[in-house]
This record gives sequence, C-alpha cells and structure tokens, in this order.
Amino acid sequence: GSSVDIWTAYREGQFQTMPRPFIGYLLLLEDSEKARSAVKVRERHFSVRTEFTSVSYMERYELFCRKLVLEGCYTAAGFLTAAREHSEAEPNFSEPAPDLTIARFVEELVRHATP
Repeated sequence: GSSVDIWTAYREGQFQTMPRPFIGYLLLLEDSEKARSAVKVRERHFSVRTEFTSVSYMERYELFCRKLVLEGCYTAAGFLTAAREHSEAEPNFSEPAPDLTIARFVEELVRHATP
C-alpha cells in the first residue's frame, strides 16, 4: 500500500537529496473476546499459512506488524490493544508484544532522526 508508494518515490529520486525516510505503522485493536478468540479459516482458493491457523485476530495482527518490518515495508511498527470499557484509574491500553511497544517504536524514530 502506502509504504510501497513512498519507497518507490524515494527510489526514483522524488525526495531529491533527503535522507532515507522513516515510515512507521501503528495498529490499535479493540481488546475484546472476539479479538482474543481463534479465527475460523476457510481455504477456498489457497492454503492458509500455518502460523495464521488456530490463532486469534490479536495474534494475527502481531505477526502482521512483525512481517511489515521484516519485509522492509516499514521502519518500525507498534501494536496496542485497548478495551472499550475501562476505569479512569487504570490505563485503557496494553502492549501485547514486547518488540512492538510504543517505547520501541519511538526509540526507532529517535534513532532514525539522530545523526
């Protein structure tokens, strides 16, 4: 999608002499029973990769964010979940993957921006 467009523009010199861009991906998923339940897989047209079978949407999105960075589509990715209902005293979000936290995302951004 959009990362391919940006990397293509960069490769083709559209940013002229600007340094390599930082492209980040942040994903926020509602933390719900449905998000935590295993997703049914229908293999009508092709086989589903084994890492995506018998896992929840939450686990799928976690894998997705890692693959975006691994494939070089994005410089960094962050993955948050948030419950619809929450108390004012408690934070409304969690970070299910230690390698996809907002702190790590910001660290990558700072590292990229610091000469």
